[in-house]
Amino acid sequence: MKRLIHHLTALVAIVMAVTAPAFAQEELPDTCLESARSIVYKVDIFDSITSPKLRSFKDLYEDAPGIFTFRGSPRRDMPYSGTLDSVPSKIRRVWCFSTSYDGRVTDYGVWGGGSGWTGQPVYVEWSDSLMSLQRAKSEGLTANFGSREIILGSLCGNTYFINYDTGKASRKTFEGKNPIKGSVSLDPRLNGNLYIGHGIPASDNTIGAVVFNLFTHKRLSYFGRDNKAWRKWGAYDPSAIVVDDFMIRVSENGTMYKYCTDGTTFKLHSTLRYRINDKAPGIESSPAVWRNYIYTCDNRGNVLCVNINTMKPVWWYDNHDDSDATILLAEEDGRMVLYTATEVDKQQSPGYCYFTKLDALTGSVIWQNKIRCRKLGSKEKPVDGGMFSTPLLGHGNCEGLIFTNICGMGTSDAGTFVAISRKTGDIVYQTRLSTYAWSSPVALYTPDNRMYIFTGDIHGNAYLIDAESGKILFKQNMANNFESSPVVIGNSIVIGSRGREIYRFEII
Repeated sequence: MKRLIHHLTALVAIVMAVTAPAFAQEELPDTCLESARSIVYKVDIFDSITSPKLRSFKDLYEDAPGIFTFRGSPRRDMPYSGTLDSVPSKIRRVWCFSTSYDGRVTDYGVWGGGSGWTGQPVYVEWSDSLMSLQRAKSEGLTANFGSREIILGSLCGNTYFINYDTGKASRKTFEGKNPIKGSVSLDPRLNGNLYIGHGIPASDNTIGAVVFNLFTHKRLSYFGRDNKAWRKWGAYDPSAIVVDDFMIRVSENGTMYKYCTDGTTFKLHSTLRYRINDKAPGIESSPAVWRNYIYTCDNRGNVLCVNINTMKPVWWYDNHDDSDATILLAEEDGRMVLYTATEVDKQQSPGYCYFTKLDALTGSVIWQNKIRCRKLGSKEKPVDGGMFSTPLLGHGNCEGLIFTNICGMGTSDAGTFVAISRKTGDIVYQTRLSTYAWSSPVALYTPDNRMYIFTGDIHGNAYLIDAESGKILFKQNMANNFESSPVVIGNSIVIGSRGREIYRFEII
């Protein structure tokens, strides 16, 4: 099945041709480079019968009918682009969906509703056969169930299902006790499995990871606190990823989990736990995958490459500070590279956002841009500076650029949208936003392959930006707080806001 959200557009064929893999599908080497010898790690094998090796390196998300995981693909490169008839000039609200609101005061604050960082929705276009299957099997469907659906985890603890066309609830709410901060992920094998991670402990101190099946509207699996973890904070902000017959999660408890799954059963195959300099890190970013290598970055500045087959580290790089933004992989000049960046967290403020490009095979540095940043807010309630959004690759008239939001580049709490040269790492331009932004940008293209960008900031301002020049074409306050990342479908944006609201906007 072809990517339905790109239907009938020659533009998307061009963009996908640019991003399609040119590498032969060979297994990457089972090596431990010198840098990885700094890591203290332990691999536990729980299933000695199932082969640990990937049989296929196929990108299962490539043909999925929608956007099924954070940033749309195992490379986290957001290959899904919007389409425009002409130069955009306005953002119009199509619908607004309201979530519940959790106003309880907890040890970790009041979480409310809507969605926060990263909070990207899933978008799916159901075939006629899968719609019929669900109508026959699921007791959770509402009268508004349709072929195009939005799925989103909320800070109030619930997971919501929304008819993309009407903005009405398409299924009964899946109710939960734990705030969901990360992005839910739908299994690309179309078995109905939705992967949900808790972000904050419930009032009874439970926290964990859930598998919920859409076809039966029932919880299929729950994995709670891991007593073997080397770090005790058991949140699951990262978005799960499916590779061959394995589902892989990483956690803020510092563990990578590899599950065997046939779609109806889940069995823990193996785990990797690691620490560096006697400290076990927590992982908040979503893992990226290239063939049998998986990449993570963590809150102690470690960038780690792991062999999925063996669950052993391949290489390690120290990027100096906390990294919450997800790694982005890209093929350039016949090799795979990765982009990653840090916050100003462990450093004194002002410090640096270390925006770094590495060789994905070896972990060697290609370039690094030390972007001067500072913490925001007050001394009593500081907010880390640097990068929280996941970068966006440029195509069309912006081939050779990479875009992101950086916090704390100036002397005020204003944010900065930056375009950076993928070749040199130099900043090509900076565009000042009204305030700082954690939300990840998304792209839209006109028929002549000109790139435009939508992004939002934490005061609820929505921006349309000419990607080539950095000029703001439209800005308007449209919500309470855009922390979460959007998806783009045609000329529409779906994004959640902190508070209670999920929006669909139209770019015109």
